[in-house]
Amino acid sequence: MINQLPENKQLILFDGVCNLCNNAINYVIKHDKKSMFMFAPLQSETGKKIIDKFKIDTDKMDSILLYSPKKGLSYKSTAALKIASYLGFPLNLLPVFYIIPGSIRNWVYDFIAKNRYKWFGKKDACMIPTKELRAKFIE
Repeated sequence: MINQLPENKQLILFDGVCNLCNNAINYVIKHDKKSMFMFAPLQSETGKKIIDKFKIDTDKMDSILLYSPKKGLSYKSTAALKIASYLGFPLNLLPVFYIIPGSIRNWVYDFIAKNRYKWFGKKDACMIPTKELRAKFIE
């Protein structure tokens, strides 16, 4: 599962039932011109293996995760900013927000994450990628 990830790729783990998260992943897919990313829902076997490997307490961490075999694991606002840096103009300018302390960035991130189902809704099941996108997803 984790071993399926080529060393030159990064894996974005996301909440597969969250509408906001799914829309964000669709946006990343569309704008990932260098094909840097692969994807897996947190609820998938791959997601569970990474959660176990890094001993993530899912009661305290309800977040997007960015995993790279070379760079390890990033989460919350840091993961989002790292992802944005690969997506071209204007999103590649978002890493300027690294000047804001991580605790403040993550407070904003957590506020949005806490309210995402209320604001954007929730699916009954994880998204199923189309045939064309299936190669970008790890089960």
